[in-house]
Amino acid sequence: MPPLGSRHGRWEAAGYVLAANGTRKRVRVYGTTRKEAADKLAEKIADSNRGLAVATADSPLGDYPTYWLGSVAIHRLRENTYIRYAAVTRLYLIPGLGRKKLAKLTAKDVRTWLNQLRTTCQCCAHGLDTSRDEPLCCAAGKCCARRLSALTLAYVHSVLKSALEHAVREEEIPRNVARNVRTGTPRPRRFEPLTADEARTFLAATSGHRLQPLFELALHTGLRKGELLGLRWEDLDLTSGTTSIRRTLQRTDSGGLIPLPTKTKSSERRIALPTPCLHSLEQHRDRQLQEREAARTGWKDSGYVFTRPDGAPIEGSTLTRHFNTLLHRAKLRRIRFHDLRHSAATLLLEQGVELVVIKELLGHAHIGVTATVYAHVRLRLQRDAIDLLGHALRTPADTGIRPHGGDEPPLAGAAVR
Repeated sequence: MPPLGSRHGRWEAAGYVLAANGTRKRVRVYGTTRKEAADKLAEKIADSNRGLAVATADSPLGDYPTYWLGSVAIHRLRENTYIRYAAVTRLYLIPGLGRKKLAKLTAKDVRTWLNQLRTTCQCCAHGLDTSRDEPLCCAAGKCCARRLSALTLAYVHSVLKSALEHAVREEEIPRNVARNVRTGTPRPRRFEPLTADEARTFLAATSGHRLQPLFELALHTGLRKGELLGLRWEDLDLTSGTTSIRRTLQRTDSGGLIPLPTKTKSSERRIALPTPCLHSLEQHRDRQLQEREAARTGWKDSGYVFTRPDGAPIEGSTLTRHFNTLLHRAKLRRIRFHDLRHSAATLLLEQGVELVVIKELLGHAHIGVTATVYAHVRLRLQRDAIDLLGHALRTPADTGIRPHGGDEPPLAGAAVR
């Protein structure tokens, strides 16, 4: 039983764990109850027994994110997200702040570090040019000024905030100093949605393609690539014309191509299916049954709506190749598959659909996300509406329309949708 004691209204537990330098050191943890303190200490000892060094306030900052990733984040994050967090820690956190003591880290230290990242050429910082057969920039004395984007800088900042937030919860530090630093709100990534004419051209190009129902569904509903590939027949109700979005299909390093939970809790949703998609899905189901009979024992019963001819799930990269081929066939400009989602939302906005309906269809966690991503579309629609109002408020002399007598309304200058 670890030593426990009540101190200043809190319970304290102490024990010896593995330190980053390979020695063992005494650590203290606190809790509002005896059990909470004992559980915290037991968790640290368990990590220590697994060979994971336990970082404390006296440890260098470089040790704490490593400890946090290995003992906490690995159990809470998706594998791909965990890999990105680990890369940020290795490339930016440890080289920039690794020698700082966790307890002595200040907001000024974080701000200075972020400013250095913002202005430093990453090609120079990581020696990328020296590994080339023929140096082109830094090693040749010609800096390419390859700097981090505002989005990447904000992501790096968020990883540090998450690690320090856990240190606050473990009462290693009194406050999260990274929260006092502002990096600014990065502009959302630019995207090039299809226009209504381009969307019709694209749908015409998919006619006869084996995955035509998938592309129709993507453009009509704005579902993400992983959500489309993760659809199972049990999720569809073709009678009522609805489908439930319960999972996303993604490739991970450890598990391969596996179903994962949706991106957020709000992404798990039920949506209505348009009539053209219902007809295509019914035909697709019949075609899949024929493929199953043809494959016989070679059929892989995955249960997914969209599969390879042998019933196995489809890779995201394979779907992207089909998509690029269709774009080339339709003689359309090159866009990302995810831009079909943006195209659906943009076309809905242009048809006057309420923002809250689009938010629910896309599965955004907050309507503010929808409003921010499609702010430029809303601004254009506002300008069109203001121009229509300005036309309506012109005098008859300005428009060249003679005033009518009686109660007969004036001629409309433009059709209002």
